[in-house]
Amino acid sequence: MKIGTQDWDFVAHGAHIWRGALTAEQLPVLAKAVKDEGGQLIALWGSDDRHLAGGYAIHVAFMTSAGLVWSYAALPAEEPGFPDLCATFPQADRMQRAAFDLLGIRAVGAEDTRKWLRHGAWPEGTYPLRKDFDAAPTRELDAYPFIPVEGDGVHEIPVGPIHAGTIEPGHFRFSIIGDRVLRLGERLGYTHKGIEKRFEGMDLDTGAKLAGRVSGDSHSAYAWSYCMAVEAATGTAVPERALWLRALFLEIERVANHLGDLGYLGNDAALSFGFMQFWRLKEDWLRLSEKLFGHRYLFDRIVPGGVTVDLTDSSALLTLTARLEMEIHELQAIYEEHAGVQDRFANTGIVRPSLAAQLGLTGLAGRGSAQAWDARAQFPQVPYDTLDVNMATHRRGDVLARAEVRFAELYESLRLIREIAQRLPAGPLRVAVVSTGELTEGLGWVEGWRGEVLVAVRIGADGRLDRVHPHDPSWQNWPLLEVGVLGNIVPDFPLINKSFNLSYSGQDL
Repeated sequence: MKIGTQDWDFVAHGAHIWRGALTAEQLPVLAKAVKDEGGQLIALWGSDDRHLAGGYAIHVAFMTSAGLVWSYAALPAEEPGFPDLCATFPQADRMQRAAFDLLGIRAVGAEDTRKWLRHGAWPEGTYPLRKDFDAAPTRELDAYPFIPVEGDGVHEIPVGPIHAGTIEPGHFRFSIIGDRVLRLGERLGYTHKGIEKRFEGMDLDTGAKLAGRVSGDSHSAYAWSYCMAVEAATGTAVPERALWLRALFLEIERVANHLGDLGYLGNDAALSFGFMQFWRLKEDWLRLSEKLFGHRYLFDRIVPGGVTVDLTDSSALLTLTARLEMEIHELQAIYEEHAGVQDRFANTGIVRPSLAAQLGLTGLAGRGSAQAWDARAQFPQVPYDTLDVNMATHRRGDVLARAEVRFAELYESLRLIREIAQRLPAGPLRVAVVSTGELTEGLGWVEGWRGEVLVAVRIGADGRLDRVHPHDPSWQNWPLLEVGVLGNIVPDFPLINKSFNLSYSGQDL
């Protein structure tokens, strides 16, 4: 296939997915070619391949005009390294640092070599994703080198990692003059659970349960992406009805999250009425999910080979989507006519389209800054290839733009849900997934409500998981939150943060 002006030896690995081996030295060449044609880096991760008579490998997934390109390069067993990609794609920084923390794979030439995930939880010089890792319960003192801001009148405000309520842990270091933010430093990694290590040796069905719990508010996206990877690796053809039901679950998940976030945004702008009304609608939606499918958040309904539950009462679903659409229109009018909400939303937390493109802002937040990427519309899987998804975008790049994208996506998801329910094809719900008896690999790629969720899977000859890497779009978007808050007042941070609503767990595996 051709990327830029160069031909690359990539082969089809599924619908809109391409795969190919490179040398480590070719990675920055490919990255520049992708950048020059307007593409983006989506994910970067490593693997320990020494038990396969090799060394290590670095994997990089790029979004291109042809779809997703999964490139990988073999690295030596001693001092594995690859050229730094941050000069082309700055969003690679934290992913590269995580690859070193977890596997000891170094980005050669990188300026930022601070640890990212290793909060003193394992000794320096040991790497938990290596196959020979011995989980010694050793702790070390931890002092993260935040970049200081100095000058007359500059103060620091440390926030977290423990917050009020049930929010996940994350540390934010504000450098301010008065109440204006000069710089925001982030440190995440406090939810690190060893998920990638836990996958090793699991059977395929149990792996699906774990994948769906990487980030609970994106359960359907992760479960589908994982199952898609497993099915690609085993050559499993999923029944058409199951694929349509997976899309139904994905859109139900999107609606639930957008309803909740629009309520939170109203609350952060001191409109508690908006919070109560949107959460009333979300509760109605979750109760219907439980009634129809047995779980409020649809956990464990998407499994390798298909789904575990059918839609048997489409009338209840159609009735609620119609009522929700009517009430959401009424609430949107209230938000748009409320002077206080508009004053807080407009020109707050701006990420300009040019900077969004440079730093790789993706998903919902990216579409609010004119980044027109939505896999459902541009690279559709079944059934999206027949549903004509309308992609919502905006150019303002502020809290208001991200709220308006949410409203537009709500209406579109409700339309898609109705169409899926009315056009659902007949047929079985699941087929058996049979191991090939050989080492195989697969990749799944789904447009979750936050953005692109990617899961790469390697299945051993024994039919058990050898390596699984789940990737959340929050990896790319957390650094853009640091940009969006600059110049704003500190009290606007909760509002800006909620307008992105990024996952802590999703990128702290």
